[in-house]
Amino acid sequence: MNSEFFLAIEEIEKEKGIPKDYMLEKIHQALLAALKKNNPAEADGFVVDIDEEKKTIDIYVKKTVVEEIENPALELTVEQARKISPKAEVGDIIKVEVETKKFGRIAAQAAKQVIIQGIREAERGIVYQEFTSKEHELLTGVVSRVDNFNRNIYIKITSNSETTEAVLLSSESVKSEVFKEGDRIKVYVAEVRRSAKGPQVIISRTHPALVKRLFELEVPEIYEGIVEIESVAREAGSRTKIAVWSTDPNVDPIGACVGPRGGRVGKIVDELKGEKIDIVKYSENAEEYIAAALAPAEVYSVTVDEEEKRCRAIVPDDQLSLAIGKEGQNARLAARLTGYKIDIRPASEMIDTGRVKENI
Repeated sequence: MNSEFFLAIEEIEKEKGIPKDYMLEKIHQALLAALKKNNPAEADGFVVDIDEEKKTIDIYVKKTVVEEIENPALELTVEQARKISPKAEVGDIIKVEVETKKFGRIAAQAAKQVIIQGIREAERGIVYQEFTSKEHELLTGVVSRVDNFNRNIYIKITSNSETTEAVLLSSESVKSEVFKEGDRIKVYVAEVRRSAKGPQVIISRTHPALVKRLFELEVPEIYEGIVEIESVAREAGSRTKIAVWSTDPNVDPIGACVGPRGGRVGKIVDELKGEKIDIVKYSENAEEYIAAALAPAEVYSVTVDEEEKRCRAIVPDDQLSLAIGKEGQNARLAARLTGYKIDIRPASEMIDTGRVKENI
């Protein structure tokens, strides 16, 4: 244990960000544990003295000076003690230096394990902090392997200089999407958790916010705050509805999201492997907003019960199936987007003996 050892600790602190005091304390604990394990008779007497200024590590066994020895491992006679400390008396505690050669190998192994463990813990901490800052963000990853049995996909994701492997669970992946090793894909970082094996990054391809982040990436007006996304409703792999509005009356929010010749939304559809996207204009007027949300169906009128968060939408008879959608998908997504329960009725039900039926 010489100056090179302490220099190595300092280098680790600089390169890995592990505090030197933390490392020395861990080494102190590891050395004591190793010594006690290999010398149980002297376990209670061991002392490890780490002097950072002198750059030395000394090992002692504390022994009590007695008139008659009962435990040779932890006791000395006065005569034996005075060879170490000339003024030693019965009852004194004497530190008997242990030959470092005897424990050199044990000490070196213990220190090595502590340093390795310390580096791992520090790296995990750095990775955790880095990816925690990316929660609810979009990252690009590379598929490293595919588990066809469990349908889990392992993806290497990078943030700044930190890289980790995240698992795209089958529950967070779109059934119709097929990936192979080497594919680059965008994923949404839903959550970062601590675990015994290091940080666990939970990623998703089904989360509605994935679509929101893709629009923020492709539409400059959203990035600049001119166009804002009010709500997103999604059935991953099939269809998404997104409501947008503009803070600038001269900017068409739908047109901005669609882009020239549909280029912007087209890139998002490609990233989502063909998922259909309906872009509707948000309005503070609930009737207008709900009517827009039911697109592509035409809507004659909407009557809202704000207290119950319910409404009734009247559509042309030939638009009824379009408004409801296949297996109710269009109506379901419109309800999620607006936050209202929507009862869709055909126009033919509007007239009853010349009067309009009660809507709610």
